[in-house]
Amino acid sequence: MSDDAHQNDFESGLKPLWLRAQSGDEAAYREALARIATRLRGYLRRRMQSLPDDVEDLVQETLLALHLQRGTYDPALPVSSWVLAIGRHKLVDLWRRRGRQDALHDPLDEADEAVLPATTASQGEAQRDLAKLLDELPEAQRLAIVLTKLQGLSVAEASQRTGASESAIKVQVHRGLKRLAFLVREKG
Repeated sequence: MSDDAHQNDFESGLKPLWLRAQSGDEAAYREALARIATRLRGYLRRRMQSLPDDVEDLVQETLLALHLQRGTYDPALPVSSWVLAIGRHKLVDLWRRRGRQDALHDPLDEADEAVLPATTASQGEAQRDLAKLLDELPEAQRLAIVLTKLQGLSVAEASQRTGASESAIKVQVHRGLKRLAFLVREKG
């Protein structure tokens, strides 16, 4: 069976389920998500061969995004195209996060062993200092900074996790960073 025929079979089985699910049929929704999850796993495994441990996390993240964005589905379009577009966006987000995080870390093989103990000690102190400063921020500001600046999430991802709007996340980050700068100057 060709890839096009396989895709058409998948779509012809998925679309009626998804349309029933959109109308409130919970059994159809569960079945549609199960079919989508199976398809996503294969799609992501092929593209994430260097990150096999992250495949299931990304499948779940994509299913959550589908659930949250289900109201944006246009019945005139194939469900599978809409699903894969969201899956691709999640994959690109992962690669961006990984790229940012990987760029911040040098492999230990390349570290100068004579410098390593001093670096580790100063990093521990810096983390404690940062934790103390963050504790002085309001919860919304602290959470927005931790998610976007320390964990490397996008504003959209932080918004999804917290339920706050993207603009509210941006404002909280801005205000929190401004407050942190003030606290550093005050204590320094």
